[in-house]
Amino acid sequence: MQACSREEKTSEAKINSQKGARVTEIDAVLLTHGHLDHTGRLPLLIKFGYNNPVYATQPTLDLAKIILMDSARLQSADAMRKNRKKFRKEGDPVATPLYNTEHVEYIDELARPVDFHRPIEVAKGIIATWIEAGHMLGSGSIELKITEKGINKTIVFSGDLGPLSLPVLRPYEQFRNADLVFMESTYGNRDHKSLKGTLEEFEAVAIDVAEHGGKILIPTFAIGRAQQLIYHLAEMFHKQMVKPFPIYVDSPMAIEAVKVYRKHLDLLDNEFQELKTAGAFPVDERYFIATPSAKESQVLNEIKGPMMILAGAGMCNGGRILHHFAHNISDPNTYVLIVGYQSYGSIGRKLVDGADTIRIFGKEYKVNAKVRTLNGFSAHAGQSDLINWFSSLAASNPKVVITHGEEEQRKTLGDLLKKKFGVKPVLPKLNEIVEL
Repeated sequence: MQACSREEKTSEAKINSQKGARVTEIDAVLLTHGHLDHTGRLPLLIKFGYNNPVYATQPTLDLAKIILMDSARLQSADAMRKNRKKFRKEGDPVATPLYNTEHVEYIDELARPVDFHRPIEVAKGIIATWIEAGHMLGSGSIELKITEKGINKTIVFSGDLGPLSLPVLRPYEQFRNADLVFMESTYGNRDHKSLKGTLEEFEAVAIDVAEHGGKILIPTFAIGRAQQLIYHLAEMFHKQMVKPFPIYVDSPMAIEAVKVYRKHLDLLDNEFQELKTAGAFPVDERYFIATPSAKESQVLNEIKGPMMILAGAGMCNGGRILHHFAHNISDPNTYVLIVGYQSYGSIGRKLVDGADTIRIFGKEYKVNAKVRTLNGFSAHAGQSDLINWFSSLAASNPKVVITHGEEEQRKTLGDLLKKKFGVKPVLPKLNEIVEL
């Protein structure tokens, strides 16, 4: 459902060596949403012999398959690269992927789609209900009502929660009662920059490019962020705030994700429904252009702006965005918009830190492009929204387990919950058992 703890400084090799003990004792898997950090071990579970139901909303199942297929292909390619003679040291074990595409495909056989607000028995004596979490399309918080030996208990999993100010997605909903709560804390120590200010910056860039030409390059994660940016620009076009120009979605994963969004438009928020009714979304095909093939992607570097190109990888550590950087980063008419977290050492982080040059495919490129960091597009609830989400549960005085966050974020959120509501949060370590 969601990560139950975080063990700092656990090596990748150690994590990947863990085996699937007691897999046959698992009655069901329940997914809060489709992101890789919440679904990435599911194919491995199947590889180890899991053959019971997987419960999730239909959008979660659809998006998880896109993400997991991509993960399987990347793992296979990475293993092949590591096994080449020039990369292997004598005595090194043969590299193998954690799982392959067949294990991902088998999830379809186990999938049991669920609807929001409709209780379903997922195992003997356990009734589960999903409600909106507002984090990505189809994301949910999950309530488990458990009856055992005549005793009734309620456990709530927050899943990843979205900020209340985020458009496109419906806002998170709240449960009212619980004995035990597993709560995320990604931004438990701070709030985000306002979305209003971020959109004003985005609009200013779009107007400049529309009037003077040039390109907007946005390294973006394929699912969630890309669709949100398309929505905002479509809204600007519709309200005549910006003269329309082409939006190129240069990411096969993002293109597939857009198809999923189009299947589930009814799950998006009221503002989106108004745009949809007005005919502004899905974006007019004259402006929204998908470029699934490598050849179509390469052609974009021969076309003059104005245009916006959305391409992966989100942290600029690979993918088509690097090719667009190579052709455009030295052009002062280019904007690079950083809209997500950039890890230390990544090209994206170097751009954020003001690098004069960046190295791509072994060649140095001077950075003449205008780099802007837009911090208000986070899909995670900030501290205030996390506190608000828990407030509806506080009266039931549940035991609270703080998960899904760095140590500082978990501790800060836990201390604040204790101060405001009198609860005593638990910050578990890896493999720690929490008793109710």
